[in-house]
Amino acid sequence: MKYLYFKDGDNDAQLYPAANLLGIIHDANTSLKLRFVSAVTGSAAATEVDLVTLTITADTETAVCEAIVGAMNDPRTSGFIVVANVTTGEFLHPGITGTAATLDS
Repeated sequence: MKYLYFKDGDNDAQLYPAANLLGIIHDANTSLKLRFVSAVTGSAAATEVDLVTLTITADTETAVCEAIVGAMNDPRTSGFIVVANVTTGEFLHPGITGTAATLDS
């Protein structure tokens, strides 16, 4: 099983099974919204979805989506996929510049 990891500061990180990714929404020039089955409730009901927002460089949304899906499907990728770690500056794609999460949104 693969997991997607996001960290936007000390004591503020999220880890989701890749299979819990419900979809990615590009609704602004510099952001992508990833929706996951809620880590709090374990439900995918419309009112119980966790939201992870990635801040991205303008016009990199397709490449960032391809990087995420590619890492999820690549058999050579380990089970732990760092999508965004602001603390260490590690990002899955150079177009990702930040992250923030809203649980059970």
